Amino acid sequence: MAMREECKQYESRTYGNGETVRKCNLDLAPEAPWRCPENCPKFELRLVDVDWQHGTLIAPPTPPEPEGEGIAELLDEAEDIVNAVGPQILAELDAEQKKANSPFGRLKRKFRRG
Repeated sequence: MAMREECKQYESRTYGNGETVRKCNLDLAPEAPWRCPENCPKFELRLVDVDWQHGTLIAPPTPPEPEGEGIAELLDEAEDIVNAVGPQILAELDAEQKKANSPFGRLKRKFRRG
């Protein structure tokens, strides 16, 4: 079974560099972007776009699923790592922004050498 693109919780976004993200907005598809769980309790048929006209921009096909076992577990571990460092990265960015916006930071930029 593939990702259920007709599900209300499915989302796909293609970025300028050609990368496409396919995901479940409820994070209930541990094997995304390749498949949704069978008999997902939150599957809900998307009805909103029944009369929409879709443009010519079509997301590229889903890449082939890697071979091997434990793919979902590996993806979960990677997500846990990103989630663990996320607050630290945001704090560092916030500190840099505060420093750059401080009166001393503005003066330092104005009188920078070279």
